[in-house]
Amino acid sequence: MLVLLVAAIKKRNSKTCKGYRIEIKSAENRPFIDRKDVMKMLSDSFMNKPEGRPISSFDLLKMEGRLKKEAWVKNAELFFDNNDLLRIVVTQRDPVARIFTVGGNSFYIDSSGEQLLLNEKQTVMLPVFTGYPFEKVKQAGADGMLLKQIKSIDAFILKDPFWLAQIAQIDIAPDRTFEMVPVVGGHIIEFGDGNNCEEKFHRLFVFYKEVLSKTGFDKYAKVDVRFDGEVIGTRKGGLVTKTDSLQAVKNIAMLIRSAQQLQIDTVRQRTVKPLENLGPDKDFKTGDIEDTIRKK
Repeated sequence: MLVLLVAAIKKRNSKTCKGYRIEIKSAENRPFIDRKDVMKMLSDSFMNKPEGRPISSFDLLKMEGRLKKEAWVKNAELFFDNNDLLRIVVTQRDPVARIFTVGGNSFYIDSSGEQLLLNEKQTVMLPVFTGYPFEKVKQAGADGMLLKQIKSIDAFILKDPFWLAQIAQIDIAPDRTFEMVPVVGGHIIEFGDGNNCEEKFHRLFVFYKEVLSKTGFDKYAKVDVRFDGEVIGTRKGGLVTKTDSLQAVKNIAMLIRSAQQLQIDTVRQRTVKPLENLGPDKDFKTGDIEDTIRKK
């Protein structure tokens, strides 16, 4: 068996490369790297006319290592198939959020928190976080807790079409809490830290549907969901025009309808009952929420 194995290896290594094939995998089907990028990563020393070269002359482990050093490459596998073709299989990292630092720089992160340079090949709608206190992502120690909370909020928004459409940006305050700027409405959402984000977003959605859709979306300067079981609205000092309120109601109603059509398999998988089925024996009632609004 050893003799046969050695003979097979020698025969294999004596063969020549018949060509190569590059495959790029992306979970979201959004190509941020292409075949030319992969060729550039491997450099001419590896891929200059590979056809006809002995298979034994390819250091596949070294080539894999070079690809894995690239930020946009999550994994890489290289092997020769039965037709003596060099197969290059690259798994791309997919960005899940865009980060702006206090220093004015910007980059993407993926679901693991890996920092990715901006890429012009693809335009994608992602949650935007501003005010990140570091120029490079920090995943360890106390600083890593901030990144963990960013990923928690980001993951929820990405799976919910309504909030992906409604949240324009998430600002990181100096005390590392979060404030959100909505697309519809002239208020700021005081979110607090990234803990219990599903419950906070649920209370906020009920407040939107049961209160702001009736009073107008420009009535409050701030909407605070930091505290368990409460939604606190801080009134604006100025007057709200009826036209602006009606238009905001129409805009948010369209967002809600679109979200309800798209999020059947996402938001409603939670243990909380669907919002339209809330009744006297459910989690919230309109009166309960209105009682939590403190007029300041």
